Amino acid sequence: MKEFKGRVIAPGTVTAEAVVSHGGFNTLASLQGALQFGDKKATCGDQNNPDLHGKELAGKALCLPMTIGSTTGGLVLYCACAMERQPACMLFSKPIDSLAAAGSILASVWLEGISMPVVDSLGDDFLEAVKHGDTVEVKENGVVVIK
Repeated sequence: MKEFKGRVIAPGTVTAEAVVSHGGFNTLASLQGALQFGDKKATCGDQNNPDLHGKELAGKALCLPMTIGSTTGGLVLYCACAMERQPACMLFSKPIDSLAAAGSILASVWLEGISMPVVDSLGDDFLEAVKHGDTVEVKENGVVVIK
């Protein structure tokens, strides 16, 4: 069991199975199928992300260094939450970008009963330690436990 402490961006607690990306996460390319074509499992459609392509994202602990892509990133995350196709949480090894932060914060404030805790600045050691399929617990204070 390993613990990492990060900064809470969107509050909440959750325990979920990890899916891990070592490259940037393109929100639009990854979640387009969930938003546009009704894929309730939110299967990652980003062919440029070999770590995640074809993996289910909905309900998973998405472990990543950062998001990449266009200015739609925040809106995509907000819409995924509104449609209940979001990851269980997003855990960033690096500081979160303003667009992803905005989408996750707005979802936590505007969407009643919807939760997607977001913690950033967990460090490169976090991304090296967590593996696909690990159970990850997110605590209210930004502590992330890999079980």
